[in-house]
Amino acid sequence: MTLVFVGLVLLIVGYNASKISYSAHRFRSLLLFAGATLVVLGLALSTVVQIDAGQVGVQTLFGKVQPRILISGLNVVNPLVNVTKFDTRTQNYTMSVQREEGQRAGDDAIQVLTADGLEVVIDLTVLYRVVPARTPHILSTIGPNYQDAIVRPVTRTRIRDNAVYYDAVALYSTRRDEFQNRIYNTINRDFQQRGLQLEQLLIRNIQLPAPVKRSIESKISAEQEAQKMQFVLQKERQEAERKRLEAQGIADYQKIISAELSDRLLRYETIKANQAIATSANSKVIIMGNSQNAPRYC
Repeated sequence: MTLVFVGLVLLIVGYNASKISYSAHRFRSLLLFAGATLVVLGLALSTVVQIDAGQVGVQTLFGKVQPRILISGLNVVNPLVNVTKFDTRTQNYTMSVQREEGQRAGDDAIQVLTADGLEVVIDLTVLYRVVPARTPHILSTIGPNYQDAIVRPVTRTRIRDNAVYYDAVALYSTRRDEFQNRIYNTINRDFQQRGLQLEQLLIRNIQLPAPVKRSIESKISAEQEAQKMQFVLQKERQEAERKRLEAQGIADYQKIISAELSDRLLRYETIKANQAIATSANSKVIIMGNSQNAPRYC
């Protein structure tokens, strides 16, 4: 519309050039041509609106929101309408205790009170998108600043409302997933009523009060020590069982040997050993056993 405005100014100047000055009258034709060209060009450009990929456009004519939605690409519109573009891709809103990490500078984490009266700090990221078909409703009821108007206050309020049903320790450990699913369902209902679609709710961190955190760490350390002691005892029991089996094996072996050996067998083995020594080339002294029935040789 800027070109149209400039063109109209040039047309007015051209029509009144003779009244302004003689020098202006000399350029009257040029001013009229330039003004007409700019008006035509401005009107032509005003009737075509480009919507980028991942966006939709909502038209407003004299303050009234039009129901027709402009999709990605080139769209022919009334040159008098005003087009507001909405991003329909996945967006995120982070509320973090870390500075410069979220959408707002400084500590923007959510402080909640649990069922046992303790204050817990929650870091959270909301993944959501705008529903294209609901963008006229969003523009007429909320406006383009839906992050600050809906996403932030609804998320913080619903998290505080649901945290009161959980103890701090349960919220931190055993019932964390249950809490996340519960607030997801609650927030998603609110978002859908306002033309937004919640995709994911990511609890990045739950920070407990320092005394509670130390108590949990001590409990975990004690459990780890107990598990370690159970492992040591189990290992000692296995070692004792191994020694018992080894001793039983030795005892069984000795029983078998004692049952198989006899005086005749021992005497026979002694004679065989002495014969082997006697026939060897080395010098030797043979001392026979002192059995009463065995002969003695020197």
